[in-house]
Amino acid sequence: MVEEKEMAMETSGKEEEELEGQTHEMAGIPIVPSDLKTKKPGLIFVLERASLEVAKVGKSYQILNSDDHANFLRKNNKNPADYRPDIVYQALLSILDSPVNKAGRLRAVYVKTDKGVLFEVKPHVRIPRTYKRFAGIMLQLLQKLSITAVGKREKLLRVIKNPVTQYLPVNSRKIGFSYSSEKLVKMNKYVAAVSDDVDIVFVVGATAHGKIDCDYIDDFIANPSLIHQDLAVLKAMDQKLT
Repeated sequence: MVEEKEMAMETSGKEEEELEGQTHEMAGIPIVPSDLKTKKPGLIFVLERASLEVAKVGKSYQILNSDDHANFLRKNNKNPADYRPDIVYQALLSILDSPVNKAGRLRAVYVKTDKGVLFEVKPHVRIPRTYKRFAGIMLQLLQKLSITAVGKREKLLRVIKNPVTQYLPVNSRKIGFSYSSEKLVKMNKYVAAVSDDVDIVFVVGATAHGKIDCDYIDDFIANPSLIHQDLAVLKAMDQKLT
């Protein structure tokens, strides 16, 4: 069986102390300046079912992926196609590099893994440009629970307690994507129709297949490509908010 380092967060007092007390410095990851003081409505992303599973392969712990660990996964009766951390990597690159974020309108990014671990990514963090470096950062995060920038006390990435709904604005509109939804929309028109006085929460499946199952979503819409969901959303939000 895969020797996993369990990451699921519980609500006990001991683990709350661990969440507050453990940090790890993230060297060489710059903070991107943006207009964070804007009071206008903005955008929040929740990336669900992200494939970020830690296992001991050989003598070291690694983030499992279908390219590097196919044989290891098959030996442990797991389907390599399910292990696609590159999807959440590309999604985070698109979101954090977007004009919406640079304009200060991206409020927050939350990622929930297949194992149920929830973590926050600050909008002003610049994600590494290579997947290998990204995987290293994710491994550190899941082991240390939070990561700070060198010389600063702010936690740029941190594991937080479920559920994600406790961190979402009360008046926000929560929109999910689903292949099973018959509501196929043009993203720019759909976003434009949302009231200008509410934050928009987009819930996206960061997985190669399957669907997200979230009871907090107000509306499910269809989109023909999981890979391009975040790009379509960001383009529409850029037109609406910037």
